[in-house]
Amino acid sequence: MNAPLHVLIIEDDFRVADINAELTGQVAGYAAASIAKSGDEAMAYLEKAAPLPDLILLDVFIPDRSGLELFWEIRTKYPQIAIIMVTAANEIETIATTVRGGIFDYLLKPVDFGRFAQALERFRDQRLLLTEPRDWQQSELDRLFGVTAAQMAQTEDNGEELPKGIDQLTLDGVRDFLNASPPEGANAMEAGKAVGISRSTARRYLEHLVASGDAKAQLNYGGIGRPERRYVPWTK
Repeated sequence: MNAPLHVLIIEDDFRVADINAELTGQVAGYAAASIAKSGDEAMAYLEKAAPLPDLILLDVFIPDRSGLELFWEIRTKYPQIAIIMVTAANEIETIATTVRGGIFDYLLKPVDFGRFAQALERFRDQRLLLTEPRDWQQSELDRLFGVTAAQMAQTEDNGEELPKGIDQLTLDGVRDFLNASPPEGANAMEAGKAVGISRSTARRYLEHLVASGDAKAQLNYGGIGRPERRYVPWTK
């Protein structure tokens, strides 16, 4: 996916809106398309936008209507646009309503950039997976739907809890690919392409395998410029 994913930010506090736009631009493959400070402004933008944004960052507290009303209005008129809530609203009614409405993720203010980037990277990875025309296997579908529950505690076979942002099915896929790689190993781009995730996400999983002792990293100085970081399983 060469074109950047476009994001509409709906936030009435201009300082927070500018921060969210800046954070969006720091995540690879993303661009902030516009900022709307009210529901009317957001709907007016969507009516004229060509193309529509891929993703909306939505605050519950906006001046001209309830954020939940706007959420359902967008959901009804533009079901193809994904929505991530970025809000201080932490009551169960709001969270449950948006989950039932198919929210992609829910971020509480003040937002940690690492968590923010993780949400956008998961969305980008999911979009990439869904562009591949092929017959899917159950394990691939499990990985696709499992990323929406990335914050749930997951355990490896040895019973140890995985760190936040590491999904067991994706980890198994990266490990299997690495075990089948040639003696010189693989880099993050090769792993990401094989498993169906972005290079940055693949690098995170590969570094986890290094930290857990299942793989080792080595630098390849053969090319021009910065040395290439390649990964091999400890068995090779």
